[in-house]
Amino acid sequence: MPTWNNYMLMDSSSPLMEYLLLLHDYTMMILFFMFIALFYIFMNLIKNKFTNKIMVEGNALEVIWTIMPMVILTFVATPSMNLLY
Repeated sequence: MPTWNNYMLMDSSSPLMEYLLLLHDYTMMILFFMFIALFYIFMNLIKNKFTNKIMVEGNALEVIWTIMPMVILTFVATPSMNLLY
């Protein structure tokens, strides 16, 4: 039964809702790990006082930050599409 200040989803009453809860948990886990990774990177950038003068062009870095969102979206979209259809 829903109450005030309840931040969780309600208990499921159908198998489809069980899968939606699993999808929600899976998506939140991915978002949590992304947040932790970004927090770690930002803290290292703040603590690091040196700049890398060798890396003038970051082609590999650009490829990585272009491909990684595509991979993450694929990991999130695949279970969602399986659940939808």
